[in-house]
Amino acid sequence: MSAFIFDAHLDLSMNAMEWNRDLTWPVEEIRKSEMGMTDKPDRGKNTVSFDAMRKGNIGLCMATQIARYVKKGNNLPGWKSPHQAWAQTQGQLTWYRSMEEIGELVQITNTVELENHLDFWNTQEGKKPIGYILSLEGADSIVTLEHLEKSYEQGLRAIGPAHYGPGTYAFGTDSVGGIGVKGKELLKEIERLNLILDATHLCDQSFWEAMDCYQGPVWASHNNCRALVDHNRQFSDEQIKELISRGAVIGMVLDAWMMVPNWVRGKSDPVTANCSLQQMVDNLDHICQIAGNTDHVGIGTDLDGGFGTEQGPMDIDTIADLQKIPALLSKRGYNAEDVEKILHSNFINFLKRTWK
Repeated sequence: MSAFIFDAHLDLSMNAMEWNRDLTWPVEEIRKSEMGMTDKPDRGKNTVSFDAMRKGNIGLCMATQIARYVKKGNNLPGWKSPHQAWAQTQGQLTWYRSMEEIGELVQITNTVELENHLDFWNTQEGKKPIGYILSLEGADSIVTLEHLEKSYEQGLRAIGPAHYGPGTYAFGTDSVGGIGVKGKELLKEIERLNLILDATHLCDQSFWEAMDCYQGPVWASHNNCRALVDHNRQFSDEQIKELISRGAVIGMVLDAWMMVPNWVRGKSDPVTANCSLQQMVDNLDHICQIAGNTDHVGIGTDLDGGFGTEQGPMDIDTIADLQKIPALLSKRGYNAEDVEKILHSNFINFLKRTWK
């Protein structure tokens, strides 16, 4: 029996609505349909589909809504107004709902639904709906705080205030700045609604300012260690210690440039860069050594976050290959209980504590 896996970060709706992928197809069929396409670097190289998730026993995930609002002068891809960004996230939500209607997905919003889903997944045979918990990556689409409350009512349970660059509420990867008045108001509302603050993409200044004024539940869905790859996208040991002190879980991400030093996007390849799941274990182990236990690590692959096999570990062909992780962990000296914590129970127990 393969191990049950919780993936804390997948961009399922982005792949469906912007990449125009039918995730009900097997990975091989999606790849075949994209042969010759060049609009995205991962065309014909995707690793995620519902079929592959089921084969890998990935029965539960955090699934994102994502839509960046870009102000004039910001060259990142995105929408020209927050209202357009909001509408995009609503389109993504409609796609999730349509996948529920045909039995591919089931939304999880509370402990009862979580317990019922885990019981169903672990006892029933045949094709089962994959559980998903809604997360918002970058808060630019939250036009007003009322929009955040509406999102909560729609099932949103985790939120990252920023993604890449400067955002409305905070500064993200590859940018520098604090959270400001609007950011503080957002954090207050996140705390009031008991949403999980996802610290993943916050730049250093925004991270520390958020920690100063936010007391609610916090985790990092997909993040690695700056000590191993020196880039602002990764967490410093000080940030890791802060998250551990708050009971956070940090999900290990499988984007190659965050796994091996000196990766050049579009030029490096996983084989010559020697990028494999071993680096994932290195990052995980680094955090466990800081914590002195295995309570604060999990998996947040981001395997469909705008890259495919060209920018992932060489031992991952599809997301089903996450089943290689238990053996790697055992080889590093992690016992069966540790492995279970890392694969799913740390994140699941975090959710149970938060939702109790």
